[in-house]
Amino acid sequence: MTPGAAASAGPGPWRWHDARVGPAADAGAGPAVEPRQDPLVLVVMGVAGSGKSTVAGLLAARLDWPFAEGDALHPPENVAKMAAGHPLTDADRMPWLRLIADWVDARLDAGGNGIVTCSALKRAYRDVIAHRGRGVRFVYLAAQPRTIAARLAARRGHFMPPALLPSQFADLEEPGPDEPVLRVEVADSPEAVARGIAQRLGLVPGPGAQAGETGVSR
Repeated sequence: MTPGAAASAGPGPWRWHDARVGPAADAGAGPAVEPRQDPLVLVVMGVAGSGKSTVAGLLAARLDWPFAEGDALHPPENVAKMAAGHPLTDADRMPWLRLIADWVDARLDAGGNGIVTCSALKRAYRDVIAHRGRGVRFVYLAAQPRTIAARLAARRGHFMPPALLPSQFADLEEPGPDEPVLRVEVADSPEAVARGIAQRLGLVPGPGAQAGETGVSR
């Protein structure tokens, strides 16, 4: 599969105000940032079961942005390894991360926006994706292990077994304050989470956005 094969077509116009993370953001502290028209790719990240695909699909529908499902870019041997209950190593993940980085680069080089899902558990993985130092914003879907475990137990038809969740949290290096990241707690419904992300980043719906921000299946 080529890096663009999992994407939908057609970015819409958008506005982006830089969003602060943490208590200061909630309090609205600090000066407002002027709207920007530079291309932007959102990388929706987090452990398995955090809702990356659902939230990213809803957000893509709301904004009318191209969307790539990162799991679809995994080499077959990675899928088989995870399905057998074995966690991936850094070496296993690197070709996959480069495919995601290629998709991101293609969107930015074309002057377009986009959304892609990727667990992006470690800082080194995020550095591969955001290697050019601009145009990429990580959206970290954060939740407690017990919340994720309940979601994975109810999920059907995915190659990632619930038994691998501890290895995901063991590998997780939460993004630091020097990274381009928006942290989002996922206690609310996926629709509310997607809507909140758009609001916090100052992104407005594109002309082809789906009514009600639903109807996307990825």
